[in-house]
Amino acid sequence: MTDTLPRTETVVLDHWMGGGPWAGSSERTGQVFNPALGTVQKEVRFASREDVGEVVDAASAAWLQWRDASIAKRQAVMFAFRELLNARKEELAEILTAEHGKVLSDARGEIARGMEVVEFACGLGHLTKGAYSENVSTDIDVYTLRQPLGVVGIISPFNFPAMVPLWFFSIALAAGNAVVLKPSEKDPTAANWLAALLTEAGLPHGVFNVVHGDKEAVDALLEHPDVRAISFVGSTPIAKYVYETATANGKRVQALGGAKNHMLVLPDADLDLAADAAVNAGFGSAGERCMAISVVLAVDSVADEFVAKVADRMAGLKVGDGTRSCDMGPLITGQHRDKVTSYIDVAGTDGASVVVDGRDVEIDGDENGFWLGPTLIDNVPTSSTVYTDEIFGPVLSVVRVEGYEEGLGIINASRYGNGTAIFTNDGGAARRFQREATVGMIGINVPIPVPVAYHSFGGWKASLFGDAKAYGPHGFEFFTAEKAITSRWLDPSHGGINLGFPQHD
Repeated sequence: MTDTLPRTETVVLDHWMGGGPWAGSSERTGQVFNPALGTVQKEVRFASREDVGEVVDAASAAWLQWRDASIAKRQAVMFAFRELLNARKEELAEILTAEHGKVLSDARGEIARGMEVVEFACGLGHLTKGAYSENVSTDIDVYTLRQPLGVVGIISPFNFPAMVPLWFFSIALAAGNAVVLKPSEKDPTAANWLAALLTEAGLPHGVFNVVHGDKEAVDALLEHPDVRAISFVGSTPIAKYVYETATANGKRVQALGGAKNHMLVLPDADLDLAADAAVNAGFGSAGERCMAISVVLAVDSVADEFVAKVADRMAGLKVGDGTRSCDMGPLITGQHRDKVTSYIDVAGTDGASVVVDGRDVEIDGDENGFWLGPTLIDNVPTSSTVYTDEIFGPVLSVVRVEGYEEGLGIINASRYGNGTAIFTNDGGAARRFQREATVGMIGINVPIPVPVAYHSFGGWKASLFGDAKAYGPHGFEFFTAEKAITSRWLDPSHGGINLGFPQHD
């Protein structure tokens, strides 16, 4: 008998090199899930060390052309890219929802924040201006230039498959570098989509490339002698590894690590505003973001009222498929969901109380999705792993404190220093907090203080390795190298030999 059943072929996502898809030589692949369905929707190729080397070689060759392109030409490409991205952002949002699971409104917000950096990069011409000092010695002038580095590597996380790459490659390209992007293997399609859009915008072939894969691809980028710099966002242990490995191989590195962001609620705060902020910042994107508020430090006198307000708001959240107008979607994988869920088990053992248990949530979606509802845990001891670990999921912990001093002490004792916030109507307390908190990004009645594109993003302590933050002025400095020129054009009457040390006249 002839088999008449329809056959479906597995979709395999290629790498991107030389302006188009490229399979490479490795036969290894990984699975890409739809988290809302719990099903595999495609596979993605995993690059070998040799594949990465071939891509870097292609980028090195293409960079020579892009380096010499005028600022006007680079800006024209970036403007064209911005217009294409704005016109087709809904298409990208659907890709993000299908592979990451975040709801469509959150995906649109991610793209909007990434576009801010694209727009900043469109105006980078004014930052290419060097300094000029005339006649520093007789007939001698000194001036500085900022020039592109060459080939740079970007290793981006699963939680923002579009925004984080946009943070880095927009500025890297505008500054005249070639880029090799290694996105998360969990949701890789956005990277290829962006690569195709850059090609359509007129970027020369080979200037922007994508290699997919796991640790083998990462290590190949960290160790390749022709990769001049590495930009990374991810967990603290991996950020530390990336920083140490890449710097040992002579590279410039910006490695942004994990977080445990605190929100201090003082007795004079608007508790309704604070409760709204805690829910929005704790459960947006299912808590899978490094700027999520994961700990609320509530002063004892208002803690009961605050917890009740948060729990009341949580009851109205709709969890389900991101395409169904829900408030929160699934977690990225079943394995990650199970890890996050394990902390709810730990809470009771450590003496905390689970006020809202996300394991009991009703879902508007397929039962096989990687679901966990918003979870609120009160009276969390600072010794519990629920407090100390970066859970990276929809779990909001409440730690009760006596007042400002105890709350500030807990924040400053944390190994992380990414973001923090204070909710108060006392200007003096807010001013003290912004001066005294040992954290890189601080919100005053703002729960997620991510800076706009013309400032820079990054934390302190174990949340940042190296001293280069992302985008803004730091981003441009990171992707360029300063060169100082000392120049003398001899007057026809000048002459003579003098072997002594140069002297000022």
